[in-house]
Amino acid sequence: MNISLPLSLTVIALLSACTTQPPRSDFRYSVPDHATQPEAASGNTSKPGWAFTRQAVAAANPLATDAGHQVLRAGGSALDAAIAVQMVLGLVEPQSSGIGGGAFLLHFDGQKVTAHDGRETAPAGARGDIFLDQGKPLPFADAVQSGHSVGVPGVVRMLEVAHRQHGRLPWAQLLQPAITLAEQGFRVSPRLHALLNADALLKQDPLALRFFYQADGQAWPVGHVLRNPEYGHVLRRIAEGGSRALHEGPVAQAMVARTAQAPRPGTLSLQDLANYQPRMREALCFDHTAASRAYRICGFPPPSSGQIAIGQILGMLGHTQAQGPELAGGLPASDWLHRYTEASRLAFADRAQFVADPEFVSAPAGDWRILLAPGYLRERSQLIGAQAMKAAPAGQPGGQKTSFAPMPTQTEYGTSHISVVDAQGRAVAMTTTIEAAFGSRRMVTTDPTRPGGFLLNNQLTDFSLAPADAQGRPIANRVEPGKRPRSSMSPTLVFDKATGQLLMSGGSPGGALIIHYTAKLLTGTLHWGMNAQQAIDLPNFGSLGGPTLLEAQRFDRSTVDALKARGHEVFEMEMTSGLQAIERTPKGWFGGADPRREGVVQGD
Repeated sequence: MNISLPLSLTVIALLSACTTQPPRSDFRYSVPDHATQPEAASGNTSKPGWAFTRQAVAAANPLATDAGHQVLRAGGSALDAAIAVQMVLGLVEPQSSGIGGGAFLLHFDGQKVTAHDGRETAPAGARGDIFLDQGKPLPFADAVQSGHSVGVPGVVRMLEVAHRQHGRLPWAQLLQPAITLAEQGFRVSPRLHALLNADALLKQDPLALRFFYQADGQAWPVGHVLRNPEYGHVLRRIAEGGSRALHEGPVAQAMVARTAQAPRPGTLSLQDLANYQPRMREALCFDHTAASRAYRICGFPPPSSGQIAIGQILGMLGHTQAQGPELAGGLPASDWLHRYTEASRLAFADRAQFVADPEFVSAPAGDWRILLAPGYLRERSQLIGAQAMKAAPAGQPGGQKTSFAPMPTQTEYGTSHISVVDAQGRAVAMTTTIEAAFGSRRMVTTDPTRPGGFLLNNQLTDFSLAPADAQGRPIANRVEPGKRPRSSMSPTLVFDKATGQLLMSGGSPGGALIIHYTAKLLTGTLHWGMNAQQAIDLPNFGSLGGPTLLEAQRFDRSTVDALKARGHEVFEMEMTSGLQAIERTPKGWFGGADPRREGVVQGD
């Protein structure tokens, strides 16, 4: 996407660049005085929102946010800060992302948006039936722990390539915060402690059991100083040798060895790791009008399904007739929730039918944008009536039928989100993942006598566990060698359409629900006049194609009853989003972080 800035904005950007300090060649990371402790609770902790004038970083853990902030203060770019954040997240939030996983990164350089695809790939030896047992899909937990679930990691190589284009500080300096914290230790946060105690599968890995748990099998307590010298050792290798130190040599050999172990040994090879290449893709953008203002919303194209689904939901809502107020008592009202969830079902039907790795599956009518065409969305919106539909059909974009079978609904997990804006007008929205909490539960070390290491992803369970339906029709998102699994990750950048000015960077973790969490952020800020924190604080909602999902204990009984009266099957459940967002204000920037997790925003 190319955005031509008006002359006035271009001059402002140039003046900002001139008045901002140059990168410091002597950048030294300092462990913050608050000594690594996130907020006191792991449940729902009120966040104030944070205002800044020049630059800001939003991430899922205070230590990670602080590392990115220090990089910005040293003259680093938004991309530099994102690299530092990611490396720290892999240490302090190992359940969600890390160097054993992948990521999607949107970057805005002040003129153009680029999409960097660091999604994992299936090994060359992967087959379509790797998740079948006697012809039936494995139970999801068994598929996750299988060696076949591990995809070729991509996040480090992708960040390295992006750094060559957009970095200002030396690569090695950006890894120093994570190296320092790994060697000196960090305090176990409430969320990490709670997830470790709740996860029975991780304890089945001897390396993880020895590192994350006490002798009695209980997770290290909140506040325990946890050191990970092996992670620091690996990062020192990567700092010196770049991504080759991960994809070749002792670290690569250790990854292959862990994947080859039972249960169900996988086929990841040294050649798979050495051959991995990130992809540069064209950002997928659509126009959207809210409150009489025109926006340009940019996100990630396939293999992500997120931007398409979000654009379809917002577009179909724009063609439906409201029967009542959209908000009641400051919360989404029943009529709006009805229309939203019906649009969601239609979007998820198209997602299941069409979306997969574009190098293996062609877009309908040859262009993914046809799924966002106003005429197509107007046609799809006509299926939304006064009552809930029992089953949403996929559409026929471009009037063409497909030979693929729809993918059955399947569990998705994981991820973390990073948003950064710097003083020169550059911005990053990056969603990063190892899929399920603690990935495949396989910890990697190059030296078993050295505590710690890093976790491998289980990203291949984002493929359909079954390669075809009962009639033998292939599923677009099936396992194939070298293929990237479909994702829901939705890093998002919002622009003013008239001026091209960046207005917001945002995104969330949450598996397939990422789509709804991000759509909620956009609806709250663009349509309902809320600031980013207020929009993030709203209760969560959505549908993955089946029941209407509502965040437990957040909607009153009258709203639930009204939805049921319109034929909705309503499930009230925990919906733990992890939204991070930074939005432009008249005075600079305002950041919001999800009260459901440990994220914060810092800046200047």
